Amino acid sequence: RMAELSSEAVYRCREHAADFFGADSPQNVIFTPSCTHSINYVLKGVLSAGDHIIISDMEHNAVTRPVMSLAKKGVQFSAAHVHEGDAAATVAEFRKCMRVNTKLIFCTHASNVFGIKLPIREIGELAHRNGLLFGVDCAQSAGTAPLDLHSLQADFLCMPAHKGLYGIMGLGLLVINCKKTLATVIEGGTGSLSGVNVQPEFLPDRLESGTLNVPAIAALDRGLSFIESVGRERLEAHELNLIRRAFDGIASLPECKLYTSRPESESHVPLLSFNIKGIPSDEAALRLGEKEIAVRAGLHCAGEAHRAMGTQNGGTIRICPSVFTSEEEIDTFIRVIMEICGQK
Repeated sequence: RMAELSSEAVYRCREHAADFFGADSPQNVIFTPSCTHSINYVLKGVLSAGDHIIISDMEHNAVTRPVMSLAKKGVQFSAAHVHEGDAAATVAEFRKCMRVNTKLIFCTHASNVFGIKLPIREIGELAHRNGLLFGVDCAQSAGTAPLDLHSLQADFLCMPAHKGLYGIMGLGLLVINCKKTLATVIEGGTGSLSGVNVQPEFLPDRLESGTLNVPAIAALDRGLSFIESVGRERLEAHELNLIRRAFDGIASLPECKLYTSRPESESHVPLLSFNIKGIPSDEAALRLGEKEIAVRAGLHCAGEAHRAMGTQNGGTIRICPSVFTSEEEIDTFIRVIMEICGQK
């Protein structure tokens, strides 16, 4: 009976996630160990020698490293430049990268370093007009941005459970919106067709080998319910208000350097990178940590994004509020930044 209850919990979350992201069927929701696994499943399940893929110059290493690995096996790639706040110019960059052997466009929805959004609906339209598959890394947008597979014209959405979906670490999702049969990256026990020695063809079993992380799946189900109870729009508005408050406070300090325009819903997710002139980002993060302010520093597993923005030498300090962050905490953060600037 306990095993039955576990299976019911998994299926309940699968149905919930399918509804949340606009999938046609719960079977199109694949549980993976992480967003990185989900991305690898798509890239390595679609591409083979001679194919061409277009990514952006804002990608996380979860995209760039498997692409570089595939390049050693004969897959070609191009990186389209992202123009902050200019959807038409960004789409034009993707269009310029297209070749006769282009098979897939795969890009981040929003930079995990700079919060810059890509116009994924328009990029999806470009892909489908030209008979290409389209996949999106939603690690930085799932939970606050509207993500409906059909309206975005996305074939694959990849995301983690532990960020904006308020689940726990150790779980990723791959949500599929096409009939493409992905080649498998791993094979093994699926609990189905156990007398057959080849991997099943049907979803989700084809891509779910091994024991699922049932505790994390159950937690994700509750996380999705939490988002629905608060309201995605309210979550985004709250976090954008906080990040603008932080932006304005940092922008008033001549010792600090910002790298984007003031965040807006259309062009940014609630995330901010900055530096304090004369202080390495990791040292500044250490000082903030001593005041119990948690930030990240360095290159944030996204070297290409830093090269695109000219911050590859030393990286940036990054803050990312949540629904549980308050205006008072942002004000404390700004006050501590001011103290650090004065103590340089």
